[in-house]
Amino acid sequence: MDPISQGTVGAVFAQTISSKKNIAKITVIGCLAGMAPDLDVLIQSREDPILFLEYHRQFTHSLIFIPFGSLLLSLIMFPFLKRSISFKIIFATSFLGYATHGLLDACTSYGTQLFWPFSDERISWNNVSIVDPFFTIPLVILTAFSIKKRNKNFSFLAIGWISFYLLFGVFQYERAFLSAKNLANSRGHTADRLTLKPSFGNLILWKAIYQHEEVYFVDAIRAGFRSTWCLGETIERFQFSEHLFAFDINSQQAKDINRFQWFSQDYLGYDRDKGLVADIRYSMVPNEIEPMWGLLIDADVPLYQHASWWTNRNLDQSQLQKFQRMLAGNSCGLTSN
Repeated sequence: MDPISQGTVGAVFAQTISSKKNIAKITVIGCLAGMAPDLDVLIQSREDPILFLEYHRQFTHSLIFIPFGSLLLSLIMFPFLKRSISFKIIFATSFLGYATHGLLDACTSYGTQLFWPFSDERISWNNVSIVDPFFTIPLVILTAFSIKKRNKNFSFLAIGWISFYLLFGVFQYERAFLSAKNLANSRGHTADRLTLKPSFGNLILWKAIYQHEEVYFVDAIRAGFRSTWCLGETIERFQFSEHLFAFDINSQQAKDINRFQWFSQDYLGYDRDKGLVADIRYSMVPNEIEPMWGLLIDADVPLYQHASWWTNRNLDQSQLQKFQRMLAGNSCGLTSN
C-alpha cells in the first residue's frame, strides 16, 4: 500500500507495547519500521528497466525476513534512542511495525512474495485498494489521539478498524466475484480465469477480469446495496505464437516478456498498434483496458537489448468524471444482475 498507510499501521501495532512516557518515540519507530521494507525500490538498473519488478515486494517483504529487517533497523536507531529506550524494546517495536508491511501489501492486488525464498508466488488477496483514504484516515486520527492522550486504547480501536475494513473487503470481494461470474454466464461464457481488484480508494467499485477462450473481458462491478454491472472492453490474451510468432524466443526481449508475465500473474494483453505487451490488471477507469504499464517490443533491436518499459498514469477530466459517475451508480450502462 501507500507509505502513509504502511507507516500508520506499523505505528498502531507498535503503540500496543508502549509505555505512556515513550509512546511518541515508539510511534516513530513503528512508523519507520512499517515503511522500511519498501526500500527495495532502490534496487534498479538502467540497463534492465524491469529489474525493480522482480525485487519490489520480494525478500524485504518475506515473512522469513521480518526478524532480520527488524534487527537491522534496530541497530540503526539504537544509538539515537539508547538513553531513553532499551534495545530490547526498540527491537520488539521494530518487529511489530515491520511484520505488518508484507501482510498488508498482500491484501492488495499487486502481489507480494510472502514465502520467499521457498516460493516465488505473488500473494494477492485483493481485499483493499493500494490507496484507500477510507482505510487510512481513521488510522491516522486514532494514532494521533494515542500520542496526544498517551492512551493505548486508541491504538486498539485502530486495530479494530483495520480488522473490520479488511474483513469488509473480503466480503465485498465475494459479492463482486459472484456478480462477475453471473455476468460471464449471461454472455454464455466460461470464465477460465477470473480475478477482481478494488478500484482506487474504495470497496464499492471493482475491476473484474475474466478469460474466455483467448480473450480477456474487462468490466466493472458495483457492489453497493445491490450488485450491478458496468460493461467494459475486451483485449486479446497475449501469446507468443499468435502475436510475436516471428520473434526470436532466445532474445532478451523475449526473456523480459516471460519475467513480466510472472509479475502480472499472466494477465497480459497485446496492443497490436503500439506493439505493447500490457498488464491489464490496472487502469484508471475500472471497465477500460487502457493499461498503466507494459513492455514495448521492437523486433529490429539487437538480441541482447532489453524491452522498453512503458507507463501511462495520466487521468484526464473525462476519465475522472466517468469514474465518479460509475462509483455513484449514475451512469455507464449499469445492468442489474
